[in-house]
Amino acid sequence: MTPQELRAFCLDFGGAAEEFPFGPETSVFKVLGKLFALSALDAEPLTVNLKCDPEIAPRLRAEHEEIVPGWHMNKRHWNTVTVDGQLPDRMVRELIEDSYDLVVAGLPKAERLRLDRA
Repeated sequence: MTPQELRAFCLDFGGAAEEFPFGPETSVFKVLGKLFALSALDAEPLTVNLKCDPEIAPRLRAEHEEIVPGWHMNKRHWNTVTVDGQLPDRMVRELIEDSYDLVVAGLPKAERLRLDRA
C-alpha cells in the first residue's frame, strides 16, 4: 500500500477528514473530529497508528512483527502498523476499518445516525 492509497482509503469513510494539527508532515485522519488514524505519509518505512480493541491488540503484536504498541499513544488501545509490504494490503485495510469502526462506536448516537445517512 502506497502513502497515496493509505490516504485515499482513510478518506473514503463516511465523515472522514484529514487534518494537520502536528504540522504538515503528519496526517491525522478523523471521523467527526475523533482520531482514527495517524501517519507521517512521507516516512520510510510508512507507518500508521490505529485504534485497536485492547483484547485483540496483544495477539496482533505477538503474531506480526510489523504491529507494535502505538508510538506516542495509549499502548493499550493503539497500535503502530508498519506498511512496508510484509502485511497483506487487505489486512492493513481491515485494521484501518476496525480503527474507524471503534471510533464511530464511541460517538454519541445522534452522530452515528448522521453518519449512517451520509
